[in-house]
Amino acid sequence: MQLGCVAKGKPLARWRAYLAATCIVLVVLASGCGTGRSSVPVAANPDTQATSGATVWLCRPGQAYDPCTSSLAATVVPAYGPRTTQDVRPDITSRFDCFYVYPTVSAQSSANATLRVQPAERAVARLQASRFSSVCRVWAPIYRQRTEASLLQGLGADPHANIIAYASLLSAWRDYLAHDNHGRPIVFIGHSQGAAMLIRRLASQVDPNPALRARTVMAILAGGNVTVPTGKTLGATFHHLPLCTASAETGCVIAYSSFPSQPPADSDFGRAGQGVSLQAGQSATRGVQVACVNPAALDGGAADLVPYFRTASEPPPSPAAATPWVAYPDLYTATCKSRGGATWLQIDTLTRAGRPVVTEALGPAWGYHLDDINLALGNLVSDVTAAEAAFQRHHG
Repeated sequence: MQLGCVAKGKPLARWRAYLAATCIVLVVLASGCGTGRSSVPVAANPDTQATSGATVWLCRPGQAYDPCTSSLAATVVPAYGPRTTQDVRPDITSRFDCFYVYPTVSAQSSANATLRVQPAERAVARLQASRFSSVCRVWAPIYRQRTEASLLQGLGADPHANIIAYASLLSAWRDYLAHDNHGRPIVFIGHSQGAAMLIRRLASQVDPNPALRARTVMAILAGGNVTVPTGKTLGATFHHLPLCTASAETGCVIAYSSFPSQPPADSDFGRAGQGVSLQAGQSATRGVQVACVNPAALDGGAADLVPYFRTASEPPPSPAAATPWVAYPDLYTATCKSRGGATWLQIDTLTRAGRPVVTEALGPAWGYHLDDINLALGNLVSDVTAAEAAFQRHHG
């Protein structure tokens, strides 16, 4: 979940109402309040600086209270027929790491969030990252993300706040590499602002580094506007990490933004050189397009999605379920489309049969952005599973 440019007519009240409905409690700490601009001096290019400081972990293997290893039990609600229950468990022995960067959830009044773990960060980690714990060990650092208050100025505004957010994530990444990774293969996962920060870091730290590329199993960058030359699968954002084009491919990128129809001209997602592109430092508009890889069909075409929602956060009316998760097979189909200067993952509803469906909760310019990950969560976990198996075959 991510706060886009609310100043374009999407009132903050609608965003907070959505978060309240999804049980994400927005807490404003007195210690986090400030003038709206951080006083921390940060160099113009944090990639060249030796960042330091203790990393605060939202999710970390072995951590006592880890939202990324919460229960994965799910009630499967088909269009017709009886419900069933899935009992999936975190794989604490996995040889793979997942490095997750969460989207905008901070309602602190300063431009950049503090490094304190809040209920909102825990909730979004459970919502987006915890199901990946069945196939990898999830690491998720707290970083000084741009807050709602900062993003009210526009996604392209306040470059100083962007630098602080990125420098904070970069410090955590370097700490993880130096002390925790131990050469393990990595899956990268990010959404919206989290994807934008990961795009910057992958482009500067991983894409040009052969050793780190060799350990990259896959990158999932949803709602972050990865760009490629028009009609190509490599170039623009990354020069060595291509878009995924086949199941079980490794070292590739899954990227998309979900909409029920063509994104409008003022959308922050699916259009190059605007909106979330600016958070990732991508301003090019000529000869490039926003990437779309269908997580349900990496080789292209249409395919059914396997959505998972938290029981307390899925769209009303919520069917009663005793499990923390609910899955709706055969409810949505997806295919990548490109038209009118936009590229997006087209989501169409199949057989509803009384089951709830997602809506454009924040308007057409957002599309299904709030549900980018959860609409395809089952597919994404399967994509990671296949990539990990291929990685093991190739690397032993």
